[in-house]
Amino acid sequence: MSPSAQFLNPSEAARRLGVSAKALRLYEQRGLVDPTRSAAGWRAYGPAEMARATEIVALRALGLSLAEVARVLGGDPQNLEPALAAHQASLETRMHDLAATIEKLHRLRADLARGKPPAAGELAGLLAPTAELSVAFDLPWPWGGERFEFRDIRPLNYIIGPLGSGKTRLAMRLAETLPGAAFLGLDRTADEAQLAADAGLKSRVHKTLDWLIGDGATASPALIALLAGLEAEAPAVLVVDMVEQGLDHATQEALIAHLRQRGPNARPLFLMTRSSAILDLSAVGPGEAIILCPANHSPPTRVAPYAGAPGYEAVATCLASPEVRARTEGVIALRPAGA
Repeated sequence: MSPSAQFLNPSEAARRLGVSAKALRLYEQRGLVDPTRSAAGWRAYGPAEMARATEIVALRALGLSLAEVARVLGGDPQNLEPALAAHQASLETRMHDLAATIEKLHRLRADLARGKPPAAGELAGLLAPTAELSVAFDLPWPWGGERFEFRDIRPLNYIIGPLGSGKTRLAMRLAETLPGAAFLGLDRTADEAQLAADAGLKSRVHKTLDWLIGDGATASPALIALLAGLEAEAPAVLVVDMVEQGLDHATQEALIAHLRQRGPNARPLFLMTRSSAILDLSAVGPGEAIILCPANHSPPTRVAPYAGAPGYEAVATCLASPEVRARTEGVIALRPAGA
């Protein structure tokens, strides 16, 4: 491998690190990382710069602001302790869950040794504990009442479809049917006066806002209103109408990166979107699922995130860049009179 092959341009480095190019540039502006320059003057990230950037991304994943990251990297570990404590608590919770599962395995094996088979549902609950949340209902208009079932609900679930496909009605029915769910519509608002009534929510909103700004997001009333819904302690499931509304490209990228870091046991979110920044098909992970509402009003279907899968091209066609989405924001499909 040639020496030049070890160096990455900013977009390649950002992709390897799992952050946006704007976030990487922000780290440079804050003096956290200092990329080298090519002979032509272009920024380049070699092994040393990537190692430094990896540390920054890890500290950000622990919930530290950029100012706190700078202090930790500068030799002041004061802000690192509470972040590590929170991470430890999360791991201990997962360890407790694993210990409980191991205990169930011991009990099942002991029962089998005595000739007692597992009770109905025990194996399913043991082998797929995250697949317990599911939903089923008869589809509303514009469908014809077909039965819709969605199993193995993930922490992140995207609802996609062209204008007039019925995705908003599907989202609202999901919020009505799922236990403890709520629908966060386009009329969402929140300001400092409203947040002041709930000190805990205000703290969580501002902590997440600081994190997002550190990853290149721009603070705005739209973002604060969205965070107020996302950071509320209730409901158990949240369905969000057009999550990208009022958010620029960098903010959308920072937001989805934050939501992906919540972990496998996070509260399920259903995100209506038509933005390629929110739903980057090349970045969809195991904790995410895609529901497509087809243009011809055939029943919504789950779509696998890889080229060639049924419905993949239809999903890709529905998505547009944040810049295009901003030009069409607020456009709706009207139901024909008498339909």
